[in-house]
Amino acid sequence: MALTKLKLFLEMIDFGHTLFGLPFAYLGAFLAVGGIPTGWQLVWITVAMVTARTAALCLNRIIDRHIDRANPRTSDWVMAANKLSVKWIWFFVFLCFALLLYAASQLNELCFKLAPLAVAILWLYSYTKRFTWWCHLILGIAIGIGPIGAWIAITGTFDWQPLFLAAAVACWIAGFDTMYACQDIEFDRANGLYSIPARFGERGALRFSAVFHIFTVIFFILTGFILGLGLVYYLGIFFAAIVLFYEHLIVKPGDLSKVNFASFKINRYVGLIIFITTLIDIL
Repeated sequence: MALTKLKLFLEMIDFGHTLFGLPFAYLGAFLAVGGIPTGWQLVWITVAMVTARTAALCLNRIIDRHIDRANPRTSDWVMAANKLSVKWIWFFVFLCFALLLYAASQLNELCFKLAPLAVAILWLYSYTKRFTWWCHLILGIAIGIGPIGAWIAITGTFDWQPLFLAAAVACWIAGFDTMYACQDIEFDRANGLYSIPARFGERGALRFSAVFHIFTVIFFILTGFILGLGLVYYLGIFFAAIVLFYEHLIVKPGDLSKVNFASFKINRYVGLIIFITTLIDIL
C-alpha cells in the first residue's frame, strides 16, 4: 500500500522532470564560485530545489484538480482521479516548504530571508491560468529564480550577473510550456481559462514559443559575455539551439502528434548540454 502511494506520488510530481531545473540551479552555483562549490553547499542547494519543485507540483495538482478532472486529456491524472488524498498532499506541500526554508537557512541569511518570496511565486503560478495568458512566462520565472537562488547560496549577496541566466531559463520554460498548452486550446476557451494558445490560436502560440526560444539563446549568449565564458560554453549554446530548432521543426500547426516528445523528451537535454559545456569551460 505504501509503495503504491509512493509510486502515485512520484507520478503526480513528474519526479523525472526534476532534470529540467536542477542543472541550471547548479549552474548558478558553479558560475558564482567560478569552479566547484563545496559538497555541503551542493547538498543544500539540491534539497532546496527538489523540495521547492515538489511543493509547486503538489500545489498545482491540488489547485487544478477540478479543472484537470473536467479535461479529457488530464482526467486520469493522480489528483484529478482521486487516487491520493488531498489532505495527504497538502501535508507534503507544507513539509516541502518547511524543508526549503531549512535548506535556505543552512546556506546563508539572505537565502533564508528570500525563501518566502520563492514560496509566494510558486504558489501564485498555480492560479495564473485563471486571469492571465502570460501564465507560461510566470511559470518560467518561477523556475528561472533557481539559478539566482543558487548564486545567492554561494555568494550571500544579490548580484545582477545571474539575471540573464535566469531570463534564459524563464524564456526556455515559457517556450515549451506554450507549445505544450496547444493541446488544450478548445478546453481552455470553453472553460474561460487563459493561455497563449487560447488567446492566439495554435499558429500564434507556436510563433510565441519560437520567439521565447530565440530570446533563450540571446540570454545565454549575454550570460557568457557578462561572465567571460569561453568557446566550449558557446558550443554548448550552439548545440542547445539545434535542439530547440528541432523541436519547432517537428511540432507544427495542425500536427501536435510530437508535442510531448518535443516538450519532455528532447527538451531536457537543453539544460544538460548547457550545464556540461559550462562546467568544462569554467574548469
